[in-house]
Amino acid sequence: MKTKKILKSIMFGLLTVLFIFTLLMLTPRFLSVLNPARPPVGYHLLALDYLALKVGLEDTIIKHPAVPVELDEFKNIEYKNINGKSLQLDIYRPKDLYFPAPLLIFIHGGGWKGGQRSDYLSYMIPFAKKGYVTATVSYRLLKDGPYPACAEDIIDAIAWFNKNGGAFGYDPERIAVIGGSAGSHLAMLAAYGWKKKSDVADSTEKAATGNMIKAIVEIYGPTDLTTEYARNHSLVTDFMAHTYKEAPELFKEASPVTYLDRNDPATLILHGTSDDLVPVSQAVLLKHRLDSLGVPAVIHTLPLWPHTMDIVKRVNEYSQKRMEEFFNEYLK
Repeated sequence: MKTKKILKSIMFGLLTVLFIFTLLMLTPRFLSVLNPARPPVGYHLLALDYLALKVGLEDTIIKHPAVPVELDEFKNIEYKNINGKSLQLDIYRPKDLYFPAPLLIFIHGGGWKGGQRSDYLSYMIPFAKKGYVTATVSYRLLKDGPYPACAEDIIDAIAWFNKNGGAFGYDPERIAVIGGSAGSHLAMLAAYGWKKKSDVADSTEKAATGNMIKAIVEIYGPTDLTTEYARNHSLVTDFMAHTYKEAPELFKEASPVTYLDRNDPATLILHGTSDDLVPVSQAVLLKHRLDSLGVPAVIHTLPLWPHTMDIVKRVNEYSQKRMEEFFNEYLK
């Protein structure tokens, strides 16, 4: 009799845990159905996000969609060659483009050591279909050299875009840069004027490359590398090739917030509240600093989503909607 009671208690406990777990897994989708206009709710833990994708509760994006016939594709354009390494970019534009369109430049992430320029095709193709010219660039990864190599490459890429609008049908005075994670960090450095007050740039053009950037979309990127968390993170110290104790000034120089001023471009910020790689506090700090300077800034913190949240289809779709609203206001 006692054994039956114990087994019954165990079964009841297991069923209770199963019920709570099922409720937690179903709640995010249920809330989105009830409030479709609000930011989608996530699962807090990366493992639960992957589980939701595995069991079909969530759909993942198509990372490399086919290029539709209504778009022109220009691939493997060399914008820079350094020490024999060819750095290239790709461009997508509508075939029926009759007037210069805004240019959206996407910069991939990957912890400054990985990723590839095709990673953001899930954004580039839809926006090209909407009438934008979209582009993506490669840059030197950590194996090719630590900071400032990749930052210099992005500055040179934007200088290339400033010169070549006529050849590809975009307006070089209406450029937006968009990046995720490490790509967001590089996009911010370019947009906010990295080294513009310094004389150590490799070319005289570099100081002015940010002039044509009218908007930036910052997606879960690090904004301040001098915080205690950032300066002790292995990704950051590898990127810097120094510890903070060895070169604190270098960490400040590589932090986008260092360069903020009232002339900076309008900024859209997208960040998950459960990001345990780049804390959401980095996004909040950026918004606060931009607000204090009077720079237009919009922030969307997506509840309970971790890093790389936009591989989930409904997060990606929500992000695209917010980006389209933002571009309509500041680029068109």
